[in-house]
Amino acid sequence: MRKLLMGGAALLLAGFALGQIQFLTHARDARDEKGKRTMVIHDVYFSLKDNSPEARQKLIAACQKHLTKHEGTVFFAAGTLADELKRPVNDRDFDVGLHIIFRDMQAHDTYQDHPRHTRFIDENKDNWKKVRVFDTVASE
Repeated sequence: MRKLLMGGAALLLAGFALGQIQFLTHARDARDEKGKRTMVIHDVYFSLKDNSPEARQKLIAACQKHLTKHEGTVFFAAGTLADELKRPVNDRDFDVGLHIIFRDMQAHDTYQDHPRHTRFIDENKDNWKKVRVFDTVASE
């Protein structure tokens, strides 16, 4: 019986702690006028001077090294153009796409000024033919 009570107390405490973490996380979220959580979606499309498979993979590896795990990042992904998708509406004028979703504008702004972001640019910009950035403030 004692083990059962101790186990129940531990589960209750863990549930309370998780609820507090979720409360604190959501308390920092930005909200729109309807109370829905807003995020900043940062999409970057790189056209490369040397767009060989090796150069594409090198840029993806640099994204993973310098642009992951920044404070306030909700989602990160980097990859190459989907060669198999060639519909008339597909924009195919890029080699590598970077996609980061930030918790709020403050997280985005902090990322922009972070030394790891600056180092990424300095180490990779010589192979960039064109860079297009699409930033969206979106509600869930």
